[in-house]
Amino acid sequence: MSALEMRGVRVAFSGRPVLDGVDLEVPEGGVFGFIGRNGAGKTTTMKVALGLLRPDAGEARVLGERVRFGDSRTNREVGYLPDVPEFYGHMTAERYLALCGEVAGMGRAETRSRAAELLDLVGLASARGRVSGFSRGMRQRLGIAQALLSRPRLVICDEPTSALDPVGRREVLDLLAEIGRGATVLFSTHVLSDVERVCDRVAILHGGRVAMAGALADLRGARGGNRVRVEVAGAADLDALLARPELVPFAAGAERDGLSCTLRAADGRALMGARLEALRAAGVCPVSVGAVEPTLEDLFCEEEI
Repeated sequence: MSALEMRGVRVAFSGRPVLDGVDLEVPEGGVFGFIGRNGAGKTTTMKVALGLLRPDAGEARVLGERVRFGDSRTNREVGYLPDVPEFYGHMTAERYLALCGEVAGMGRAETRSRAAELLDLVGLASARGRVSGFSRGMRQRLGIAQALLSRPRLVICDEPTSALDPVGRREVLDLLAEIGRGATVLFSTHVLSDVERVCDRVAILHGGRVAMAGALADLRGARGGNRVRVEVAGAADLDALLARPELVPFAAGAERDGLSCTLRAADGRALMGARLEALRAAGVCPVSVGAVEPTLEDLFCEEEI
């Protein structure tokens, strides 16, 4: 069973399509990265998953149960951290979680015990002051505690590291990795390094659709043969190599760095064959040559082109 599944989800605002047939499957367990540029529709996708927005077409399911607009039944299994969480500034963190527990129908003793556990988890056990005096990082960590209060099986976090300093970003990412050991975490971001740090699976949202999805290692492997790096002994060798007819289709986009260059092509086999033929014909003995493993940024940029 998937933690979250979407099929053919379409949403338009004022006639402008934002989601144009989104198909998404988030398996249970671990941290799933949902990537897209600002304005790509990540928040809209999450609102559909939470039943806060009615799609124009398609459907979403949480743990096998269909999500219905305005019906909170599926949200019993979901914790949510919005991109800018709001709090009652006059409350302490402990009192705020107590209020959330009341709203969720939890007993006082259970809420008190769970709140203490979570405040310790997020590093706010000693924070006795009012929330109005909390830093942005402390507010994000309190938001995570709120999202985990009812022990959800799916935790949805919308841009949880936005506007945080490097220390705050690292703390939040470490928390998400910890949460992913006992629940499913779906977190959206446009910061690719954050995804590479904690996610084992990703989906890239582009043009209103999921352009690419799967295990990060598998996606890298599937696209690993389309970039080749060649290093030579002298600049003349590099010039001679890139002038070979076999490499002309690939040389226009070559990335040169000193005595090396990186060639890129949609067809990895064609690039590899052309590279070997060009080396032979130019009489160039390379210092090193090999395929370049793509980064998440490389995969993202391929879909943006």
